[in-house]
Amino acid sequence: MPSGLQKKKFVECLQQGGLVAYPTEAVFGLGCDPLNANAVNNLLALKNRPQHKGLILIASNIGQLGSYIKPLPDDVLSRMTAKNDVPTTWLLPAHESVPVWVRGDNKAVAVRIVQHALASELCSLANMPIVSTSANLSGSQPLKDAFKARIKFQKYGVYTINGCVGSNLEPSQIIDPFLNKRYR
Repeated sequence: MPSGLQKKKFVECLQQGGLVAYPTEAVFGLGCDPLNANAVNNLLALKNRPQHKGLILIASNIGQLGSYIKPLPDDVLSRMTAKNDVPTTWLLPAHESVPVWVRGDNKAVAVRIVQHALASELCSLANMPIVSTSANLSGSQPLKDAFKARIKFQKYGVYTINGCVGSNLEPSQIIDPFLNKRYR
């Protein structure tokens, strides 16, 4: 487990526009402050990922997502906040203020109430959602441990926090609750 100092450094890196690597339910994630255009552009360039696809945001609670999503019906809120054996990313109507670099060409934003204890704590400590994309370069397998993530990404200035990924074997499922459609 990471020390308090490592957690503090992680949050400082986020707040200063840096890139971070952290464990999630199934793989290590690469992330940044979703409202920092330079940080997001650096992340997209590192991953060789086109902006038009959009990004996933993880949050510790629904309150952190308030400025990113439009008001939701109670049944969708209940589904989103319920504990689930399978991590679930929800495609929800994006608030008008959500930057294009977060939502891409979509009218929706992809969000997940993260179930991984450390990832959730990091969102809470930072008091913000965090961009969450798998820690890999385009075409490579996602990394599953801090040591490999640190070796792979430290030359790009990515701060990697110690921690173990969760027990899920697959990345989160992606669901549009309004169309009742699963994309992954």
